[in-house]
Amino acid sequence: MAYDADRLATSREDAPDPYRVLVTADYFEPGYLAGGPIRSVSSLMDAASPAIEGTLVTRDHDLGAPESFPGLSGRWVQRGRHRVFYLGARRLRHWRRLYRELRATRFDLLYVNSLWSLFSIVPILAAKMGALRVERVLIAPRGECGVGALSINSTRKRIFLVGWRWMLNGQRVYWHATTALEAADIRRVVPSARIPVVVGAGGPEPVDLPPARSSGPARLVFLGRISPMKNLDLVLTALSEVKGPVEFDIFGPTEDQAYWRTCLSLLESLPGNIRATYRGAVQPDQVCDVFAGYDTFVLPTRGENFGHVIAESLAVGCPVICSDRTPWTPVLRSGGGMVLPDLTAEALRDCIEEVVAASPEQRHAARMAASAAYRDWRQQVGRLSVLDRAREALTRPRAYAGR
Repeated sequence: MAYDADRLATSREDAPDPYRVLVTADYFEPGYLAGGPIRSVSSLMDAASPAIEGTLVTRDHDLGAPESFPGLSGRWVQRGRHRVFYLGARRLRHWRRLYRELRATRFDLLYVNSLWSLFSIVPILAAKMGALRVERVLIAPRGECGVGALSINSTRKRIFLVGWRWMLNGQRVYWHATTALEAADIRRVVPSARIPVVVGAGGPEPVDLPPARSSGPARLVFLGRISPMKNLDLVLTALSEVKGPVEFDIFGPTEDQAYWRTCLSLLESLPGNIRATYRGAVQPDQVCDVFAGYDTFVLPTRGENFGHVIAESLAVGCPVICSDRTPWTPVLRSGGGMVLPDLTAEALRDCIEEVVAASPEQRHAARMAASAAYRDWRQQVGRLSVLDRAREALTRPRAYAGR
């Protein structure tokens, strides 16, 4: 998507009475280090119909990056039919400019992409106090209500929820879940939550598979943010018990430095039959190409509300070994890979050893099965944007009030 800084749309002929949505997200394009959430927000805005007029507010830098995006900080950017403001959160003049612009508009919907982020808390409070003119609020927790996510920094999150939960119970507050499982997670945290939108994202186009390799050790890959949520340390612990030869490559930003040091220690203690290498972060347009070179993607995640990276792996026929805490369990069980009901090193080791023991022909057959399972799933995915679904659900003659 091309960026044209400060060029505002001059014609709204295609949407004479638009549904105005204010979207907030911690990180957005041209950033990529935050992974799936960036692709989720990008997809929902790209897929929105002409009836939707979107305004996005995001940070002026990528995850963990010390520098702002060149030429974007503190500026409005036109992105297709929508506008994006890149906010330097520590710059008061950015806040003033943003507030003047937002205050002048009445929004039909405020759509926030986190439960804990400053970019969710501030706009929700502003809407509650009338500083922003917002009709309704839609919260997408992006998996943050899952058991695995809540177990990280759990004490701090419980304390925060004591004071924050009352803000999330208003008559105009709704929730977006990507699956029925996530809807149950949300209601466990906020029992009165109203969830009119239960829909996940789409995935990339499937591609033709590369030819089968004739020989060589199993090639495994981990690709994702290096944080406790993604469970890389469990992969390394499981690999330490694998007897056969393995080539294992790690891709992703080192989000949590203390956790990365733990992983480095495990890397250094791997036996000689395991050749493990850290390859750094990957640009979004290179992710599918990376997966195409491996036999299996290993992701024993503690929880994903969608899991774009799983879709990208399956799209190129790279089977996935994954926990049962994602929406992809049915696809994996139908041929997309293997599901780990127990997040233990022993269970993961057993799955990896199946890949290691397989012949080149068996590994290629597994790739073909993963590709077929993904194609079947993709045919069933609806194409209507989350924002359009929210508009339909929340603007009926009787506004959504059930659960």
